[in-house]
Amino acid sequence: MLVPMRCILETTEQFGYACGAFNVNAVCQAEAAVRVHEIFHAPAILQGADLANGFMGGRKDFLNATLEDKRKGAANIASAVRKLAQDSPVPVALHLDHGRDFDSVKAAVDAGYTSVMIDGSSLPLEENIELTREVVKYAHRRGVTVEGELGVLAGVEDHVFSLSSTYTRPLDALRFFKQTGVDALAISYGTMHGAAKGRDVRLRKEIAIAVKELLRHEGITGFLVSHGSSTVPGYIVDEINALGGALKDTHGIPLQELKEAAKGGIAKINVDTDIRLAVTRNVRLLFSRHPELKEDEYLGPVYDLMQKDPSAFDPRVYLAALMDTVMYNTIPSQTVQTFVNEVKDGVMEGIGRLLVEFNQVGKARFVAPKSLDEMADFYRQGGF
Repeated sequence: MLVPMRCILETTEQFGYACGAFNVNAVCQAEAAVRVHEIFHAPAILQGADLANGFMGGRKDFLNATLEDKRKGAANIASAVRKLAQDSPVPVALHLDHGRDFDSVKAAVDAGYTSVMIDGSSLPLEENIELTREVVKYAHRRGVTVEGELGVLAGVEDHVFSLSSTYTRPLDALRFFKQTGVDALAISYGTMHGAAKGRDVRLRKEIAIAVKELLRHEGITGFLVSHGSSTVPGYIVDEINALGGALKDTHGIPLQELKEAAKGGIAKINVDTDIRLAVTRNVRLLFSRHPELKEDEYLGPVYDLMQKDPSAFDPRVYLAALMDTVMYNTIPSQTVQTFVNEVKDGVMEGIGRLLVEFNQVGKARFVAPKSLDEMADFYRQGGF
C-alpha cells in the first residue's frame, strides 16, 4: 500500500528504531527497493531527489533539469511506485528528497508523491520558515507529509553543496516545528553528503536528544531526519577500484554512530551513496566478466560513459545511455535484462544490510496505514 510517510515514521517513535530512506533513480531500482523491503518485512521509504525527477523525465544532464523535466519524471516514478505498492504486503512511502523550491515540491505532490521535503536550509531562518510553511499548507491539504531542513550539511549531492556545516540549534528547531507545522525536520549534527565524509566521524547526538526533549515538553509530535548518512562500505570501494575505478578518500558514517543516533531520537536515516556504490561495482564486474558486452549495441555506450570518468560512481552517469530503460523499464535485449538484474542486485545489497542494522526487519506489521484523504482530515482537525 502506498502511504504518507508520517504513517511509517510514527512506528519509529513507538518502537524506538530509525527507518532507512533510500534514493532511487530508475524504475528497476524502485522495483528492487520494494522487493528487498518485502523480503525483510520492513516498511519502505523510497526517495526521488529533486534532480532525480529531472533525470526520470529524460534529462540526461539532470543538473540542468527544468521544471517541466521534473514534472514528467515525478509522474514516471510515482506511477511506477504506485503500481509496486498496490501489490505489496509492506507499506511504501514515496518521498521527494531536497525539493529545491515551491514549484518543484508542487510538481511532486501533484504527480503522486506521498511525502515531500522542502530544503530551505540555505536561506535565513525567517525565509526558511515562510517557505516551509507555504509548502506545508499546500501538501497537508492533500494529506502529504512534509519534511523541512534546518542547519547546513557539508558535502555535495546533486545541487546541494556546502564546504562546511552549520549545526542546528535546538531552540530554532522547536520554533521551526511550531511555526511551520512540518512533520519532520532534517537536522545538521555531523553527517555529510557524498562519499568523502572524513575519517572517524562522531555525530553530535546531543543535538537530536535536545530537540526531541523540547518537542516532548511542548507536546509536539515531530520526527528528526539524518541526511548524508551513507556508510560507504570499504569493501565495495576496494572492489570498484580493483575493477578500474578511481575512488579516493572515501569514508562513511560509522554504523554504530547511526544506531546511537536512532536511540537519541533520529527517526529517518537517508542513504544514497551506498546504493550508488553497490550498483556501480556490479556493473563494472559485469563488464569484467563479460568483456564482449563492451561492444554490445546497447551496453557498449554504457561502458564508454563509465570509462570517461573512473572516479564517478553515480549510476546516472552511465544509465544515461539507456533512458527508455531508466524511465519506462523497457528491456530491448537479453543483454539489457542482464544489466538490469545487476543493477537491481546492487540496490538490494545496499539496502538489505542496512534494514538489518537499523532494526527495521519485521516492523511493517506495526504501521497503521492511512490514505491521503484520511491524513488530510487529520491535518484539518489540527493534528500535529
